[in-house]
Amino acid sequence: MFSGILPNAMTIAGSDSGGGAGIQADLKTFASLGVYGTSVITALTAQNGLGVTGIHAPSPEFVVEQLKAVLDGFPIHAAKTGMLFSAEIIDALVHELKHVDFPLVVDPVCVSTSGHALIKEDAVEIMKEKLFPLAALVTPNRPETEVLTGIKLTDEKSIDEAGKKLLAMGAKSVLIKGGHFEEKPILVTDWFFDEKGNKEALRQPHVETKNSHGTGCTLSAAIAAYLAKKQPLIVAVKKAQEFLNCALRNSYAPGKGIGPVHHLATIEQLKH
Repeated sequence: MFSGILPNAMTIAGSDSGGGAGIQADLKTFASLGVYGTSVITALTAQNGLGVTGIHAPSPEFVVEQLKAVLDGFPIHAAKTGMLFSAEIIDALVHELKHVDFPLVVDPVCVSTSGHALIKEDAVEIMKEKLFPLAALVTPNRPETEVLTGIKLTDEKSIDEAGKKLLAMGAKSVLIKGGHFEEKPILVTDWFFDEKGNKEALRQPHVETKNSHGTGCTLSAAIAAYLAKKQPLIVAVKKAQEFLNCALRNSYAPGKGIGPVHHLATIEQLKH
């Protein structure tokens, strides 16, 4: 029987009723990586592999009540944010999160894999202005980077410009994810920018699969999990990339439409 003490991580995100993304993906990732997971639910989505059919958000006051309950009850070692939905919810969270002393990974979720908007338009500016300065790392994909910076990503120069613009918004470091760039590359490149603006290309083998639901959530949750385990940031990012790549290689469709990555794949492989 396991007798060790697990580090604690927190996810602040939306719920995915289909189980492949959001809170559900984050908690599966935490558990797979040996971290105890806590959660603050910012929105309920009616969702499956075919798309999102509805969103219901709790009041900002209740979101904060969840956050305070977690912070009062657990020593949190790292946290991540995902779908935050509204400016009011972000504003309320920032008021509490600016007092914490653990690293925060901000995944600026704007659109679902199926193309459904997951954040109100007025929330984007509040996220940039108030939440990014609290982030140890911001992890936008290509479309999110273009929305956040107003820069069309077409080449290395534009990626450099966008990364530095995101740093200028207050984030301590940035990971621009490369999954939305080439059609069928041999390698997928994520670009990591440290607090001084130095860029490092981080590559993983491309995985050909349609079952990619929850990739962004899973990556940011894995980074938070490794940070909770006291790994240096760049190490946490690289280990999280490896975890996601394994989950993508073993992805499958348990139901209709786009299936999820396989969060338990690393555990399953250890059995054999």
